[in-house]
Amino acid sequence: MGLKKKLHILKRKYRGSKMAPAFNALHTFLFLPDETTHGGTHIKAADDLKRTMNTVIMAMIPCLIFGMFNAGYQHNLAIGEIQAVTSGFFSSEFWTLNNFFIGFWKILPLVIVSYGVGLGIEFLFAIIKKHEVEEGYLVTGMLVPLIVPVDIPLWMLAVAVAFGVVIGKEVFGGTGMNILNPALTIRAFLFFAYPTWMSGDKVWVEGAVARDNAIAAGQNLDAISGETILGSLAQGKEFAYSTADMFLGFIPGSVGETSTLLILLGGLFLIFSKIGSWRIMLSSVVGALVMGLIFNQVVDAGVITESSKFYGLMSTPFWHHLLIGGFAFGTVFMATDPVTASQTNKGKWVYGFLVGFISILIRVFNPAYPEGVMLAILLMNVFAPTIDHYVVQGNVKKRMKRLKAKVA
Repeated sequence: MGLKKKLHILKRKYRGSKMAPAFNALHTFLFLPDETTHGGTHIKAADDLKRTMNTVIMAMIPCLIFGMFNAGYQHNLAIGEIQAVTSGFFSSEFWTLNNFFIGFWKILPLVIVSYGVGLGIEFLFAIIKKHEVEEGYLVTGMLVPLIVPVDIPLWMLAVAVAFGVVIGKEVFGGTGMNILNPALTIRAFLFFAYPTWMSGDKVWVEGAVARDNAIAAGQNLDAISGETILGSLAQGKEFAYSTADMFLGFIPGSVGETSTLLILLGGLFLIFSKIGSWRIMLSSVVGALVMGLIFNQVVDAGVITESSKFYGLMSTPFWHHLLIGGFAFGTVFMATDPVTASQTNKGKWVYGFLVGFISILIRVFNPAYPEGVMLAILLMNVFAPTIDHYVVQGNVKKRMKRLKAKVA
């Protein structure tokens, strides 16, 4: 007896019971729905919510795999086992099994905890509330490991995931009803609850925290650190990485945010599949460039001097802001969330521009945590309905004027 037939029998056996949502979810995840629409339909398409979510996950897989290699590479580079990459994206110093396995064994537990805790809570709420398990967490579960430091303790991640799923989504009614991006809600919880594990120069390279703690305990070891470019610039230090390193991703940072190249390819894939909004992506980039250019002009005019704590990031070439930190990843994979972003076309332009503009604004003026895309997207999630409201009202007023002109 095939797996599909066995699951179908279980589905009929537990129909109407408390465990029905769990079996239905497993059956729907593995196979096509065995139900068809009766009567006339307005839209005929082969995709559904599950396939939409799987498409987004496919766009993030290259970032995940690259992040595994980069985690091992940053570790080995910090302890002096290998030399810095010198021969481009296909460098033999980077794409080694040693690098991959170090990253794999650090990142795999993050993925397991994210999906295990998140889907467990989703199943629990579905059983309690007697509704179908929704596929919304499929993307969130992959986003979370990609936007946290590689050395984050697993119990902290589990607590944050539980908070984000319950408070960020389920209390609003589940998938499609939440007003805040769940993945960013999880990251915001981690940032405010455990700030020392989300910023600084000890959380971006595997083993840095443990090694530094051993040194503090009196053991004779060499210290390693993994300070990000943003952290370095916020402290007024020299620029340590080339433009090619930043674009390709050979830099410390959260697991999935370092390679702008792969993020860009993922964004193009989402645009081609008509899942991600190109309007939001493009306007976010424009907003970031405008804010960065304003800061550059302020520095050039002599308003801000080198003695200012804001000088490092304000003097950074405006287009560099697109390559460093989590801006690119946030713009492509989280600002475009169809649930929490603006829904109208004009609203998407305004929403995206403000995301980019505010991201760089927060990044520069918050040197203790020099990254603004998380807070900018969450802020605009709150204002997205208001933006759409005024866009719709503006269209209504225009139509009313045209109607009155015709009547007159």
